[in-house]
Amino acid sequence: MSELARIVIYPIKSLDGVGIAEARVLDSGALQHDREFAIVDTDGKVVNGKRTAKVHGIRARFDLAERTVMLATGVQGASPMTFHLDQERRAIQSWLGDYFGFAVRLIQDKTVGFPDDTDSPGPTIVSTGTLQAIADWFPTLSLEETRQRFRSNLEIANVEPFWEDRLFSAVDQTVPFRVGDVLFAGVNPCQRCVVVTRNPITGEATPNFQKTFIANRNATLPTWTDVSRFNHFFRLAVNTRLLTAQAGKVLRIGDRVTGSTGLV
Repeated sequence: MSELARIVIYPIKSLDGVGIAEARVLDSGALQHDREFAIVDTDGKVVNGKRTAKVHGIRARFDLAERTVMLATGVQGASPMTFHLDQERRAIQSWLGDYFGFAVRLIQDKTVGFPDDTDSPGPTIVSTGTLQAIADWFPTLSLEETRQRFRSNLEIANVEPFWEDRLFSAVDQTVPFRVGDVLFAGVNPCQRCVVVTRNPITGEATPNFQKTFIANRNATLPTWTDVSRFNHFFRLAVNTRLLTAQAGKVLRIGDRVTGSTGLV
């Protein structure tokens, strides 16, 4: 039986995620506290892994109950620092600015967060089988590192690799499915960027990652995948949105996934 095996949110966009047992769904379809904050420069441009590999050098550990984040780097002599996300915003900005070498601000959006796909701000979804299959394409990749590279919110167990390709169809169509009590619409396969080609801890690029990924993604495309949604094969996981008002509903690990043919 397909079920929700992992929930991961990323309180500060581009930094480390935190695994949680349950997540509340907001009006927008986003998960509460996911990408709630983003780092931007003084011109308002996002500071992320696409812009600088230095992002990978930051370790962030969140205590959601206490609303704190511990930030650390591998810089010799630098000690980890713990900050309150709401009460010590300026101190966080100063710490990040010192690390990046230019002034930054930490901006907040409690209603939608800062998703890459603003038209489909729901959680991204992938299967454990898919992540393991990708790890098997690369001699040095573990399942955990593959998770960290692709940064999906919801991971589904007890299904075949690339099961989530069932959650999108032709352009301008969505695929309804439920996770527990929450009704989502699958929209499109996520377009990937340079971030997934790097080790998530060191920032070191894996040689030929994109080329290898594209070749294997094309070769292993399931029969249920709508090929018309692939202008290229550097896509993985599925973007979602809400079909109807679901605000306040809660996703929990162990929730059953049901919906269209082949999802159960």
